[in-house]
Amino acid sequence: MSFHTARPKMVSETVPQTNVLPTYLAKDLTDGGDLARIVLDEQTYTLRITRAGKLILTK
Repeated sequence: MSFHTARPKMVSETVPQTNVLPTYLAKDLTDGGDLARIVLDEQTYTLRITRAGKLILTK
């Protein structure tokens, strides 16, 4: 598994928002594709963008 060293650009860096939560574009997380791996502690999850434009997060 490879980790990207550059973090995805947060939406708040390009579009002013009043929300204080970090917000990311899903396509940035997937590098323009449909899949990304997200690691939390020792667990790896898969983020998938479906053809219908929905997000699915699985273990």
